[in-house]
Amino acid sequence: MEHVTPGLTDKQIETLAAVMNRIVPPDDFPGAWEVGAGEYLLRQFEKDLPEMLPLYRLGLDGLDAEAWVTHEREFARLSTHAQDALLARVEAGKVKADWLVPPVQFFALLVRHTMEGYYADPGNGGNREGIAWRMIGFEVRG
Repeated sequence: MEHVTPGLTDKQIETLAAVMNRIVPPDDFPGAWEVGAGEYLLRQFEKDLPEMLPLYRLGLDGLDAEAWVTHEREFARLSTHAQDALLARVEAGKVKADWLVPPVQFFALLVRHTMEGYYADPGNGGNREGIAWRMIGFEVRG
């Protein structure tokens, strides 16, 4: 039986991590997943955004279906170049798989939530140790 984390399967979590790390990829600083954007979003599903969970399940499954139709493998197993190309097509609405949610709107929401988690107050689960704040030169005072 597949492990489930706050309403998402392991496969969906793996897809979420891969997408978040393409939205904010690692460079001199860690990517979105490593900084805690995923933890932030999972906390939001439990607290303020439980109604978004079904949308995320369907959207993450849509990303994997798109990867299968175009590359015959799951999104997380694609090269970063192939992931970026697939996400650009999704963002433009040029999908080949049958999605159960509007792909353009789902991707826009995922980008927004990734950025929220990346730059959030560390107390909300994202921006682990204030890494994103240090990256942009923000200093907490007081």
